[in-house]
Amino acid sequence: MQEELKPKIEAFREQLTEMEDYLDIAAKRAELEILEAAAAEPEFWNDQNKAKVNIAATKSLKMVLDPFDLISGGLDDAELMLELAEAGEDGALAEAEAELKKVESSFQALEMQSLLGDEFDANGAYLTLHAGAGGTESCDWADMLYRMFTRYAERHDFKVQIMDYQAGDEAGIKSVSLLISGAYAYGLLKSERGVHRLVRISPFDSQSRRHTSFVAADVTPEIDDDIDIEIVESDLRIDTYRAQGAGGQHVNTTDSAVRIVHLPTGTVVQCQAERSQHKNKAAAMKMLKARLYEHERDKQRQAVDQLYGDKGEIAWGSQIRSYVLQPYTQVKDHRTDEVVGNAASVLDGNIDPFIEAYLKKNR
Repeated sequence: MQEELKPKIEAFREQLTEMEDYLDIAAKRAELEILEAAAAEPEFWNDQNKAKVNIAATKSLKMVLDPFDLISGGLDDAELMLELAEAGEDGALAEAEAELKKVESSFQALEMQSLLGDEFDANGAYLTLHAGAGGTESCDWADMLYRMFTRYAERHDFKVQIMDYQAGDEAGIKSVSLLISGAYAYGLLKSERGVHRLVRISPFDSQSRRHTSFVAADVTPEIDDDIDIEIVESDLRIDTYRAQGAGGQHVNTTDSAVRIVHLPTGTVVQCQAERSQHKNKAAAMKMLKARLYEHERDKQRQAVDQLYGDKGEIAWGSQIRSYVLQPYTQVKDHRTDEVVGNAASVLDGNIDPFIEAYLKKNR
């Protein structure tokens, strides 16, 4: 057994060295030192916004450095345990094996972080769901996806804020916009952009027939105010309306909700998260800025038509993922061919296998 563990440790060492160069660990350590030094200053909390940016950047760096340090320390401990095992120490070999299992787990976390190196990957994300073809069925499907994404956010300790909520006529959600805040929220959730298809026996059909429903998910990064996006006031149509929401939530008694239409691109954003019309307008403008930035990136990549068509018809042939509940249970991603048989687990927020497969394919 000792002869098997030694080459395993050496292989992990080589892999760690490659990761150290690829992730530029030295530069990240230097950046972390600067951030921590700034956080130690007495006047750190005088500027709340600057402090929040510092904390978010610190957390992002630690998400890379912590698993790296765990691997390095685990390999040192495993080598020490092997030496003790060779000296006849009882239980040392088992300890070495246990340390290598921890190292392997930390490598998986570090590999995931290595896939998140694109611009804005470390930022928060705006996620918007739009019910498509299928009427009440699709509105209910949008409600199910809303739950799936909020459960996923909970699993990853992300904060979710409802920016806009439009209830369905009979059930479910016509559309909902969320701000999901947390380190690498956008990098992880960008894989969810596209049309999601559901096949099931309809709970709204008295004859219990099988129905197919569609919902489109838009994901854009939360971007800083210093990103240069020119928005001409005359290009905007700004409307106010009374907020609404299921069960009395997010409902105001004044026309404080704001809808902004960017006329040249047809981009529409809405916000009713705050009771103040001024705050809702500011939040909507920030969301619009993010959408327009992503729109420009799409044009540069010449990939708009591949996302879900020309403004994308939310229907057959355009889905990125299918969730089948009848006559069998299976969730399949059509971009990566990743398949999960436990559809209930996926709908409860366990979408990590699809995200990881997408990131690896697009590394």
